[in-house]
Amino acid sequence: MKAFIIKNYKKGGELQLSDVPDPFVKDNQVLVEIHAASVNLLDSKIRDGEFKIFLKYKMPLILGHDVAGIVTKVGSKVKKFKIGDAVYARPADYRFGTFAEQITMNEEDVALKPENLSMEEAASIPLVGLTAWQAMVENATLKKGDKVFIQAGSGGVGTFAIQLAKHLGLTVATTASEKSFDFLKSLGADVLIDYKTQHFEDLLHNYDFVLNSQDAKTLNKSFEIVKPGGKITSISGPPTPKFADELHLPWYVKIIVGLLSSKVRKKAKKQNISYDFLFMKASGQQLSEITKLIEAGIIKPVIDKVFPFNQTNEAMKYVESGRAKGKVVLKIK
Repeated sequence: MKAFIIKNYKKGGELQLSDVPDPFVKDNQVLVEIHAASVNLLDSKIRDGEFKIFLKYKMPLILGHDVAGIVTKVGSKVKKFKIGDAVYARPADYRFGTFAEQITMNEEDVALKPENLSMEEAASIPLVGLTAWQAMVENATLKKGDKVFIQAGSGGVGTFAIQLAKHLGLTVATTASEKSFDFLKSLGADVLIDYKTQHFEDLLHNYDFVLNSQDAKTLNKSFEIVKPGGKITSISGPPTPKFADELHLPWYVKIIVGLLSSKVRKKAKKQNISYDFLFMKASGQQLSEITKLIEAGIIKPVIDKVFPFNQTNEAMKYVESGRAKGKVVLKIK
């Protein structure tokens, strides 16, 4: 099959279109013919080697963390899916690779595609949807009326998280350029801050939760707006010893991780704020819950641009430019 691969880590390096062996289907796996995938900054970070200390990927490596397609083969122990099912997923770590024509995935990581979405729309959902779900539903104890700050509202995670937060009955503040304000209001944002001319730490006070997706400077400022007993979840780091434990990393990596997050954890403890690093995990069950919201019209996909499969490198560069409003998708079949 055809796939876009990297043979080594290189910052800003191009992916190579190559012929690779067809995937082998194990007993608990499904083989999916990929119709669409989406591009995430996570793919760029892996290509650049940002996680090589923590996550040991084997080369050559196929990138891609979102998929929508058709089941073409099922393992002998698979019970939830049959050949011909339209599905979507965020494959598990070490098993991703959706910039390709086919992929095998454990059935537990897969869900039936929402019936009201195209393949391209479905492929835009899994990574950002699961990230928002795990941050605000699984890991945070938020209640109706709580105030949440979702950074970079017009990005892939932001556009989904705002819609989910409004469904949960939360008051939502976000940052964006002023030209995106009307669009973000239509998604449910209550408080809009122009990051070019305003400072969110001067405008927001006593917030219950922050979803941090930006740099260390922005994370540090986020502590100024959270009330005691509140929570900050970061998807951009720094990672914590808890993250290292969950991935069963070696002792020396745990020490490194502890040092990287020591200042943030001390600051959180001093201010009685919970700090957590979220490295989203695959979950077909949670995706099925998200499917219900999508089919009910509560959450809608937001796609900026669809690229053909042979323009995967151009799609990567577009995502890295930071100009995308919502998700960038690859049409593979």
